[in-house]
Order: sequence, then structure tokens, then C-alpha cells
Amino acid sequence: MKAFRLLTGIFFLAIIAGCNNKPKIGFLMDTISLDRWEKDKELFEEQVEKMDGIPLVRVANGDSPTQIDQATQLLYDGVDVLVVIPVDLHASRDIVKMAHKNDVPVISYDRMIRDCNVDYYVSTDNIHIGEQQASYLSRMAPSGNYALLGGSTKDYNATLLHLGWMNVLQPLIEKGDINLVLDEYVKEWNAKDAFSIMDSFLSKTNTPLDVIIAGNDDLAAGAIQALRQHNLTKKVLVAGQDAELEAIRNIVAGDQTITIFKPIDALVSTAVNMAMKLAEDEPINTNVTVNNGFKLVPAVLLSSQVVNRQNIKLTVVSEGYLEEGDIYKEK
Repeated sequence: MKAFRLLTGIFFLAIIAGCNNKPKIGFLMDTISLDRWEKDKELFEEQVEKMDGIPLVRVANGDSPTQIDQATQLLYDGVDVLVVIPVDLHASRDIVKMAHKNDVPVISYDRMIRDCNVDYYVSTDNIHIGEQQASYLSRMAPSGNYALLGGSTKDYNATLLHLGWMNVLQPLIEKGDINLVLDEYVKEWNAKDAFSIMDSFLSKTNTPLDVIIAGNDDLAAGAIQALRQHNLTKKVLVAGQDAELEAIRNIVAGDQTITIFKPIDALVSTAVNMAMKLAEDEPINTNVTVNNGFKLVPAVLLSSQVVNRQNIKLTVVSEGYLEEGDIYKEK
């Protein structure tokens, strides 16, 4: 009987040891206030567990010092890899430095951490997304008055999107076909601030507006609210990004023209696979490098799709990203 108990105890300890040997993958998130980020969180947890790892997710709610504290705690808890959506592109350098002091690699996810020795970057091509938005709307409105609403300057994606916009628009501006009447960055990607900027612009000018290109769907929603306030919905072309449910509904209603669908499943899968390989000291293959101001960071950049009224079912619905019933049901 004693021998049986001893064997049982050893077996139990072996199970505990096996659990403790599972790779711990930390995921530091900026926010989950948008549906898109909630999906990233859920998929990340599911896929890490599916690959026999332990996901440790922390959400900073837009506060950079909080995110740095969360990183410190995860490193103390013994994470093997950190995947980071930086709140602040510069302040997050401290996370990379702390992680490397603890021999923990860092994957910059969807947003680049600037000016540091970050190990890998997984994202979509944000310059190309900006080009997709500007190309689509400039084909629909090859001349007229354009407004640009960029995101937070703490997020390097806002800069990359703007580069993409101007790659397309600058030649048309120089020709005199397009007049750029508004070009502003919006603090914290906030819809209320986007509304305030557009409402103020529309209140103070008699200049007709033809196109608004917004950095994401939340900013587009703020702009649409301002257009509605001035009885201009359906009269101005509007582009957003992230394929949020409300944005797709606005496209169906004709209030928004397009959004950009980013392959969230593939982004998460790529980051998780990379993190698990890093935890097991396996080699990583990437397809490009991206300059973060300090080095050429090995990167995987995935493609994105334009979503318009005609291809909703062929994109976000067929991919299982949104349910058709949710899109077309009465608000």
C-alpha cells in the first residue's frame, strides 16, 4: 500500500512538473475596447493552449506605465516569450530592454516598437493599407476636397498609414485634382476626438467635403457622427480600417464606403507559432525585414482586403469573422 502511495505521489509530481514545463507566453495588450482587439485576445489564448502553452494576457487600457508594470510582473512570473501590442511606440523600448536582461525574446505585434532591439514583428503591411484606402476612394472621387484623420502619434501604424495615403494622394494634390482641406492626427484613436475635429471643421467652413480617410473604423464612426450632425451622410465617401461590426453596418447603410479587413486569425496564429518556436529555441523563418529606427527587424507581414458593400459576404462573413445575422439585423 505504501509503495502504491509512493508511486501515486511520484506520478502526481511528474504531472505537476510537466505542467510547469509548459511554455509561458505573455501577451501585453493596449486595449480590448474594440471588438477587433477582443478577438485577438480570445484567439491568442485559444491557440497558445491548443499548442500546449500557458497564455498570460494583460491589458493596459491605454496606459503606458501600466503596461511596463505588467511586463515587469510577467517577467517575474517567468514568461518564456513576450508578445507586445505597445501602448507607446517609444516607451515600450523599456519592455524590450527588461525582457532581454531576463533572456526573454519580444515579438512586436501589429504595432512596431521603435528604436530598440526588438526580436520580431508580426503585422499587416500598414503602408499598403493606407494605399488601399486612398486608391479606392481616389478612383471613386479623382478630384475634390479630402480630409485625413490619422490615429495616435504614439502608434507608429498611424505614421505608416499616412505614408500610404500620401503615396497615392500626393501626385493628385500636385496636379491640383485633390485639395487636402484637413490633415490631423487624433489622440488615442478616439472616436469622440474624431467627431470633435470633424464637427469643428464642418462648422467653421463652407468648403464642400468629398472624402474622409480615417485611420480606423472608430475614427470613421466619429467622422460619420459629425457628418450626420451636418446632414452630410451618404454625401461624403468614408474609409476606415479593422472591419468592426458597426463599420460593416455603416457600409450596408451607405454611411461608410469601405473598411479594411485584416486577417486576425492569421496574425494571431503567426505570432503564437513564432512565440512557441522561440520558447523551444527552434529556428524562425520570416519573409521581410522592417526598419524600426534601430535595426532591420525580421518580420512577417500579412495581406489585407478592402471590404465594400458588394463583397461583405465574400470577405468578413465567409472568413467567419462576423456573422451575417449580426450585420443585417435591425439596430
